[in-house]
Amino acid sequence: MKKNVVEARNLVKTYQLGEVQVNALRGLSLQVQKGEVVAIMGPSGSGKSTLMNILGCLDRPTEGNYFLDGEDVSQFSDDQLADIRNKRIGFVFQSYNLLQRTNALGNVMLPLRYKRDNGNNHTELAVAILERVGLKDRINHKPFELSGGQQQRVAIARALINNPSIILADEPTGNLDSKAGHEIMLLLLELNKEDDVTLIIVTHDAGVAKMTDRIIRIIDGKVKK
Repeated sequence: MKKNVVEARNLVKTYQLGEVQVNALRGLSLQVQKGEVVAIMGPSGSGKSTLMNILGCLDRPTEGNYFLDGEDVSQFSDDQLADIRNKRIGFVFQSYNLLQRTNALGNVMLPLRYKRDNGNNHTELAVAILERVGLKDRINHKPFELSGGQQQRVAIARALINNPSIILADEPTGNLDSKAGHEIMLLLLELNKEDDVTLIIVTHDAGVAKMTDRIIRIIDGKVKK
């Protein structure tokens, strides 16, 4: 039986907006096993973004516990959370979030700047990952010279560079046409199969969700039973 790489227990997240208190998460619990591919779906305002921020160690819950690789990171300091983000989590965004004046190789190597070791094989590693995602002939191209699908492949390569435990993908096909979106999903699933990397994908696309192992539906800050 595979272990849980992600376990959320009774997560509560409350925001104070002026005099209004917003309850974004209301005792949400979930588990994701190592190597699993999970889709998170739900209407706008259901708490998906808040949940992803906590799972990605970008935020902390108001109450409850979040275990990543068996370690409770709920109350870690900002520096500790930053270290975890860099070493254990890969992010893929709908808008790619690439540096426009930097070529594909430089964008992929960006997370390595924050590592404490100064290994000499960083460039070789980045080149190998770009080749792996099908961009061998686009290494020196800048984002404006790449199609949307190619930019997302650069973003996926960047997410893989530190060999993360999980990849969090927020609407990874949202800005792509159906053909490019399908190719990106096939690439993510291929990487999942080869590396046993865990994928958590937020999507509104039922077609994308059907390609995953399991769908978790979030309604009003809770997992829909």
